[in-house]
Formats: sequence, C-alpha cells, structure tokens
Amino acid sequence: VMGSGTWRKAYGALKDSTKVGLANFNSEYKDLDIAIVKATNHVECPPKERHFRRIMFANSANRPRADVAYSICTLARRLSKTKNWIVALKTLIVIHRLLREGDGSFKDDFLSYSYRGNILQLPNFRDDSSPLAWDSSAWVRLYAFYLHERVECFRVLKYDVEADRLVKLPQASGKAHSRTRTLPCEDLLDQLPALQKLLLRLISCQV
Repeated sequence: VMGSGTWRKAYGALKDSTKVGLANFNSEYKDLDIAIVKATNHVECPPKERHFRRIMFANSANRPRADVAYSICTLARRLSKTKNWIVALKTLIVIHRLLREGDGSFKDDFLSYSYRGNILQLPNFRDDSSPLAWDSSAWVRLYAFYLHERVECFRVLKYDVEADRLVKLPQASGKAHSRTRTLPCEDLLDQLPALQKLLLRLISCQV
C-alpha cells in the first residue's frame, strides 16, 4: 500500500501537471502561468532560477502593468488556496525575491494590491499532513508576517530599506551610510516605529 507521504507527493505532482496542462489553454499568459506553477510546485527544493527569471521578466518596468497585476493576482491565489507548506513557502520566496530584486514599480503595484486583499497575512495556515509539515507551517506564517511588515515599511519609508545601498558621503570621512542614517531627526522619528516592527518580525523568523 502506498504510504501517506508518497501518496501526497504523487497527488501534488498530479495537481502541478494538471495546472500546467490547463495553462496551455490560456494563450495570453500561458508562459507566465506555467512559470509560476513550476516555480511554486510541490517539490521540496528552492524555486528553479529559470522559472523565477520568467516571472521576473513579466514584472519588469517595461512590461504592461496588466502583466504585473496578473502576476500578483496569480501568486496571491496560489498562496491563498494551497494547504501545502512547500507550495506556500516557495510562493513566499518568489514574492520576496520580486520585492527585493524587482524595480520600484512592482513594489508600488504590490502595495496597491495588498490594500484590496492582504495576501501576506496567513494566521490560519496549517499543513497537518505530517509532524514536519506542522512545524513548517509555523515558519510559513512567520515568514509571511515578515514580508507583510516589509511591505508596510516600504509604504511608510517610501523606499526599500532592504535594497537600500550604502552611499559614501564626502563629509563622512569615507565611511558608508545608508539613507536611514542620514535622515533628519523629525523624519527618523516618523520612520522608526516601522523599522522597529520590521526588526521584530525578522528576529521572530527562527527556522
């Protein structure tokens, strides 16, 4: 008799292949749909780079904003519907990389979408298929909360603190300073609560 773990893997692979097959009928976004399914499939390994690059291309600044909106909606739907911790984690990884490596326009669009439906709050996510899945579900919830706080921090600061590059200032004797460290006190006091929340969320992400 097939074990429950083996059965779930086979069932997950079948679901992925079915979604890829259905994507072939969607002529307009077929390649993007397939890339998202394959990047966030049920296989316990990081998203493959070639699939992520296809998603990244669809969300670049020179692409129509409709493509970006479609990507965000598809990732949001993938995250909200899955009960599998591997799929959820890989979807969060793809979103994180898009936020970190994508251009500012993607962050703006993602922020606008999150106002209508907050896709990064998963307080009830559970995968009870095994002890490992149960423990990993807690990590998925914490990681999602961290990404949510990261987006909120971007909303308050108007720039991405994680992608902020250190800039050498002439008056700083060659030392490098981030944008946050060069803010006037009034602006820093406005931004400090958001930065503190982000730090607390990061600290809580213990694997």
